[in-house]
Amino acid sequence: MKRSRIAMMLAVALPLQACMVGPNYKPPASASLGVPDAYSGPASTGALPDISTWWTSFGDTELTSIIDRARRGNLDIAQAVARLKQAREGLVQARASLLPTVSGSAGYSRSLLDSVGPRDNFSIGADASYQADIFGGTRRSIEAAKATEQASGYDLATVQTSIAAEAARNYILARQYQAALKIARDSLAIQDDNLEIAGFRVQAGLVSSLDQEQARAQRAQTAAQIPTIEQNYAAAVNRLGVLTGQAPGALKAELEAVQPIPMGPADIPTGIPGDILRQRPDVRAAERTLAASTAQIGVEKAALYPALNITGNIGTSASALGSIANVITGSLFAGLTQLIFDGGRTRSRVRSQEAAAEGALASYKSTVLTSLEDVENALQALQAAKQRQREFAVALDASNAAAILARSQYRAGLTDITTLNNSEAALLSAQNGLNGARGDQAQAMVALYLALGGGWDATKPPELPQG
Repeated sequence: MKRSRIAMMLAVALPLQACMVGPNYKPPASASLGVPDAYSGPASTGALPDISTWWTSFGDTELTSIIDRARRGNLDIAQAVARLKQAREGLVQARASLLPTVSGSAGYSRSLLDSVGPRDNFSIGADASYQADIFGGTRRSIEAAKATEQASGYDLATVQTSIAAEAARNYILARQYQAALKIARDSLAIQDDNLEIAGFRVQAGLVSSLDQEQARAQRAQTAAQIPTIEQNYAAAVNRLGVLTGQAPGALKAELEAVQPIPMGPADIPTGIPGDILRQRPDVRAAERTLAASTAQIGVEKAALYPALNITGNIGTSASALGSIANVITGSLFAGLTQLIFDGGRTRSRVRSQEAAAEGALASYKSTVLTSLEDVENALQALQAAKQRQREFAVALDASNAAAILARSQYRAGLTDITTLNNSEAALLSAQNGLNGARGDQAQAMVALYLALGGGWDATKPPELPQG
């Protein structure tokens, strides 16, 4: 009779496992996220190309080598890998909840009785328990764990893309500071020559000592810039060492040889704003977080419904090991439990999770809009850097011609030291301006690649590094 009641409960409960409480998740449409049809900035039309290894487009083998090493050895990436491993194990644990739990036991005892003598006792037993997922709480938990695992994979890709971009930015800075050092030292050599000429003219009685002092002040101001540039260069090189998972000075000797600023392509097609939803790993991570939060609503709601628990055990004992299977006993129990009163705690957890899902949706929208903002800002920065570079090129040409004329005229006594110093200062400013504009253009290109989601393969889920 007892077994028939259990069979009846199973016959009713098992079909109910097809039911899952809680909302079924659907990704929000791009229109509801505020994604426009086109970028408002100066975007280059055309389909977005493969930018999974965008740094190779700069044509700098040293840059490519450093980024490859950073992607292998960076410690922030190592932490993201560990978080992905944890999330994958969490998915394994969630899936295991669908299966019964079985444990076994074995024992041996010996009794010493004066009248009968020693008596042995062997025992073997097994216990099993299973909770039927009638209303889908466990399956919603698996759904949430799967989405969390996917979000962790996209988080790993986000860190990888960020590290690649940061390595490129610091490499560009290092090359830019090398160029700035050369400009300052070349200018210093010219000003040393001007100071010497001013000294000769003072000794010859052609000018007062005012010329010599002004030339000396100009030379000192230029020399004072060099320590700051050297400090900034060292900081960029040290950062590259740490980004590759090494000591700060590990790349100092490797980067000592002066190389030009890597400029990259003049333009890259940006595709359409909707590409951001699949191309940016942080956007995809935010969407998966929203999916996980939505699934958790079902987990909490399932606690409001009845739960079917099935337990059973089997065992045997004997005085001799050879006869241990002669008598086997066991039992099976199935019972339904239903929450009756908990002061509203469980319903509050449901409402709390619904609020969490609302927050996850707002976070997803914010991530999408911020991503679009990143692209727009990078496009504007790239355009501005190109315009500044063109104007500084004109300024450099004019300033260089003016400085040559001023030096020649000062040697001939046809102009004063103030005119010479002003022309030298204008030349130095134009050289630094052009160098800065070149660096800004390269940095804007890196920012654009990062904003578009470059640095990972968006066509397949992120994978754990091999080895």
